[in-house]
Amino acid sequence: MPIQRLNHAVLYVGNVERSVTFYTDVLGFRTTMRIGTSAAFMQASASSNDHDLGLFHAAGGPVAHKSGSTAGLYHLAWEVQTLADLADIAQKLSAAGGLVGASDHGTTKSLYGKDPDGLEFEIVWLVPLDLLDAYTIEASASIRPLDLDAEIERYGIDTASGIGISSPVVARAE
Repeated sequence: MPIQRLNHAVLYVGNVERSVTFYTDVLGFRTTMRIGTSAAFMQASASSNDHDLGLFHAAGGPVAHKSGSTAGLYHLAWEVQTLADLADIAQKLSAAGGLVGASDHGTTKSLYGKDPDGLEFEIVWLVPLDLLDAYTIEASASIRPLDLDAEIERYGIDTASGIGISSPVVARAE
């Protein structure tokens, strides 16, 4: 069975209500189901999935964020439809103190954030396959700081994101 994409993520969090507020206010998720104060299921604003994110109370208290070479999840990535969406989320993440990075991967334009428990995530806009060019494909071999205003100028603020990860290999094959 070939896997196509992530259906949903489930996270242990220190405080479900605090996390629900963050994912609602900053990333636009909506709650689809609650189980008291111990769990919440949330749906992304443009999703038809029954839930895209599950939040469960971590019985041991707040989750300790670890970085380095220990085994564990580093981050999840969610796609947005337009660069306008990416710019809006950048502003909201900044205001919430959760924006920790912004990178240009050539074929993808990414923001990196942390939720109130320090769990990391990526918000990504993908260059549509029909807009890939030699420069974009070459730039995919490196990671540069994201200049969101320049990307909006280049691609347009309302240009729809690509599907999946726009791959230079696929672009060359066409």
